[in-house]
Amino acid sequence: MRLVTYRSGAEAAARLGVIQGDIVVDVALLGQTVGVDLPDTMLGLIDFGRIGVERLGEILSDCQGRYAAGTAQPLANVKLLAPIPRPRKNIFGIGLNYVEHVAESAKSLDTSKDLPKQPVIFSKPPTTVIGPGDAIEHNARITQQLDWEVELAAIIGVTAKRVSKEQALAYVFGYSVMIDVSARDNRRAGQWIFSKGQDTYAPFGPCIVTADEIPDPHDLDLWLTVNGVEKQRSNTRFMLFDVPTLIADISSGITLEPGDIIATGTPEGVGAGRTPQEWMWPGDVIEATVQGIGTIRHPVVAV
Repeated sequence: MRLVTYRSGAEAAARLGVIQGDIVVDVALLGQTVGVDLPDTMLGLIDFGRIGVERLGEILSDCQGRYAAGTAQPLANVKLLAPIPRPRKNIFGIGLNYVEHVAESAKSLDTSKDLPKQPVIFSKPPTTVIGPGDAIEHNARITQQLDWEVELAAIIGVTAKRVSKEQALAYVFGYSVMIDVSARDNRRAGQWIFSKGQDTYAPFGPCIVTADEIPDPHDLDLWLTVNGVEKQRSNTRFMLFDVPTLIADISSGITLEPGDIIATGTPEGVGAGRTPQEWMWPGDVIEATVQGIGTIRHPVVAV
């Protein structure tokens, strides 16, 4: 199931939808047509638990593509927002999680050339999140080294506290695409949060694909282009620490809650690792894709 948060007009409220072909069906309105109370936000559906997704699937199946007036509209007519426009907590970011990215970072960013023995965890505040098509802000007063990182995002569906690696995937609600934007010249004494946590530095979307449709998140191609030129391409099988390991590691000391987001790291090809180094500038257009999920496209603008 491909779930989105959308707005049907500039002044309309954000709504929870499910994509069916080239249309978006409003989840709460669909529920009303059959006398079932379904949430109108993504976090509401996540909180509802697995039974909510299962019930929604049953209703969609019963409809067989025929929806009551007012419950569905062409996808092209709506504005997609970030699937979770305002996360409840900071996003969990994972650094140095692909072998080749470890090597390029050691050469250009003064990080260790040795492979991490444990996941490298940082965070991005909720205010970093923007939705499909929204602008990435370039503040030249702060940075001259704005960089890109395409990542698979895993969204937690069930409270996870000290869970085992073997059981960890059962705690995942679904998956999405994220760009971990980084101001490389804003790292401070080894701390990354200002470099990675500025406004607009977490483009997110275009949807959340529920976990039942991606039984193996470790065989997905992911790539990123700048102005149509490919800069990154890899596969999630090359993660050093896979999704179950990340969930088990984080939850060993920090409770993961429904709606929490883990950005699972980026492969090689970031701007800092290129020769000569390349950065994002106003006027650039960045596109990031994860196989089976979708593409997000963002202009870079001066602020």
